[in-house]
Amino acid sequence: MWACRLLHAGLSAAPRGRRAQSALTQLRGVLEEELEAIRGAGTWKSERVITSRQGPRIHVDGVSGGILNFCANNYLGLSSHPEVIQAGLQALEEFGAGLSSTRFICGTQSIHKDLEAKIARFHQREDAILYPSCFDANAGLFEALLTPQDAVLSDELNHASIIDGIRLCKAHKYRYRHLDMADLEAKLQEAQKHRLRLVATDGAFSMDGDIAPLQEICHLASRYGALVFVDECHATGFLGATGRGTDELLGVTDQVTIINSTLGKALGGASGGYTTGPEPLVSLLRQRARPYLFSNSLPPAVAGCASKALDLLMESNAIVQSMAAKTQRLGHRSWITCPAGVGVNAPQPPGYL
Repeated sequence: MWACRLLHAGLSAAPRGRRAQSALTQLRGVLEEELEAIRGAGTWKSERVITSRQGPRIHVDGVSGGILNFCANNYLGLSSHPEVIQAGLQALEEFGAGLSSTRFICGTQSIHKDLEAKIARFHQREDAILYPSCFDANAGLFEALLTPQDAVLSDELNHASIIDGIRLCKAHKYRYRHLDMADLEAKLQEAQKHRLRLVATDGAFSMDGDIAPLQEICHLASRYGALVFVDECHATGFLGATGRGTDELLGVTDQVTIINSTLGKALGGASGGYTTGPEPLVSLLRQRARPYLFSNSLPPAVAGCASKALDLLMESNAIVQSMAAKTQRLGHRSWITCPAGVGVNAPQPPGYL
């Protein structure tokens, strides 16, 4: 009897197996078409394998000798700074490799709280919250903050993470032409019927090197009762006299409500992102931001490296001024158009390079 049941099960499973195989074959065909379309469009992205530390001079697999690196976001040269590395090693030794937990269950250590407080002090804001990346910070902010009663007004060339974050929220969405203040004003006038109005912009647009006209944006926001959000990933650490970002550069620090930025570029280059702003907003994000609630805590070594990078910036503006001098020496039009690498490295100990 049992043999008959096994035989019947085997026979009935065979068609399901063939259907599953057919579905997999169909999937492979669809994927190959997509991949071939990417190649045909000339947008295929290949990964160069670096066999050394990140820095102005690197070694790449398949290339003999060292090469100069102009394409990293290692704006201040801190990714391999000896003090930053030592801080990461110390944090690894003291706090372990990771938490194996989200923050609210059992994943918050003193090193996380200390870093959040340091970020808030650096940006002269009330509080800050850490994420695994700034992509996550942007994914968490808009959905948690904005409701169908609200509106968000976004520059058309904002980073993909801002665009994706806005897509997740239920607020009314307005897109204004890139850096076009007349169009932003028209959209703000149209959005007056909503409860909250949030203007969202990159501080520095990394692809073209544009700096957002924050003075004009903040003026319009004040006139029409709107809040201002700035993504500072390509500004934190090196724009402004002390590296606080575009709001410092343009003198509107007290007029920008919310800043999102990254630890994965100028501030050590490992990973991690954050939101900093009013304390009630940060408290709300701890309760509702899904990337924060459902992601593991930032590894202690990463937090340690970022904390030391901030220490170096807050102790002296020599690193920021060094980058500014090298940018001028290279003759670029603006701060941000200077690519990371040889032109933007911080002063290092003798023999470091």
